[in-house]
Amino acid sequence: MSLLNDLTGADSALSPRAACLRLTAIGALVAGTTGAFAYAGGWLSPGDLTQARIVDRFEQVNGPHPGFRRNHAKGLCLAGRFESSGRGAGVSTASLFGTGRVTPITGRIALAGGQPYAADAATTVRSLALRFHLPDGEEWRTGNNDIPVFPVRSPEGFYTQLLAAKPDPATGRPDPEALKAFFAAHPESAKAASLIKARTITSGFADDTFRSLNAFRFIAADGTRTPVRWAFVPEQVATAESPAQRSRADENVLFDDFESAVRRAPVRWHLVVTLGQPGDPTADATRPWPVERQSLDVGTVIVADTQSEADGNCRDVNFDPLVLPAGIVGSDDPLLSARSAAYAQSFTRRAGEPKTPSAVQNTPATGAGL
Repeated sequence: MSLLNDLTGADSALSPRAACLRLTAIGALVAGTTGAFAYAGGWLSPGDLTQARIVDRFEQVNGPHPGFRRNHAKGLCLAGRFESSGRGAGVSTASLFGTGRVTPITGRIALAGGQPYAADAATTVRSLALRFHLPDGEEWRTGNNDIPVFPVRSPEGFYTQLLAAKPDPATGRPDPEALKAFFAAHPESAKAASLIKARTITSGFADDTFRSLNAFRFIAADGTRTPVRWAFVPEQVATAESPAQRSRADENVLFDDFESAVRRAPVRWHLVVTLGQPGDPTADATRPWPVERQSLDVGTVIVADTQSEADGNCRDVNFDPLVLPAGIVGSDDPLLSARSAAYAQSFTRRAGEPKTPSAVQNTPATGAGL
């Protein structure tokens, strides 16, 4: 009888029927919670898309590369600081936006794709992932790409696109018929692909712009929630030799150029936040916002150090886009939760695998640890 009392909080006055009803309610709550986890894991609906199936698809397309990320496999660690301009404090309570605040950062530059030893190509999508180390153990982790929009608007679309864009071993290019069928079924992706194809290809990471692509929401001190997208806009003017001219001699040309740039002087990006208005799409990353939207330069990312991936540095960090500080929350974009889940699945798999040295090997620019 003591177990019944523990479960129901019952005293001696509780009737057997009331106790039974309370136990039934508790049982329903437990069953509902278990069902939610089962659904999230795909256990009750094996035909549904899950994070495991998304990561499986990456492995199917790129082949097995134990110990590496399933996407953006080739990368280089970085470290530095974020200097706030104070302009973000009016739209978000996040502590890093306070006037005069300096926040340490670590991060990673990388190339899209699951081939950790592939030669650098100028047209490959590049990424900038950052980890802001805020006071009291708070963090902000953000992954950004150098394309104007995301190629798909749903996890299902992403899963299908991965296979449609898989290079044919005989030609090194995707099957044109498979791509044609994909774009016919996903016209929003066809429009996004046109915008991506038309983007400016810069000489390297240091003079490239990296965008959040997904929408988020900033929360102000008065509770106002503002939809936002952001971009890391470079200060640097391209000075390095064109990667297209050096690619045959240097398979790591983009990473080597970035390391050289950091050695000459810290590399800087301005964090420019675009403020959305009612009607701007927050759940569809294939659609750009109007160019006339207000933007705020909320501070500067300053990268002063680089280091090859190794134990304990950026190699072992999951840049989950939903690790957010107070003052920033996710939006209704379905890709955010899908990215978070898939990143966790990829991290779990590679954490238990043997590690192979990165293709990008260098010496820290300043000797500072990452």
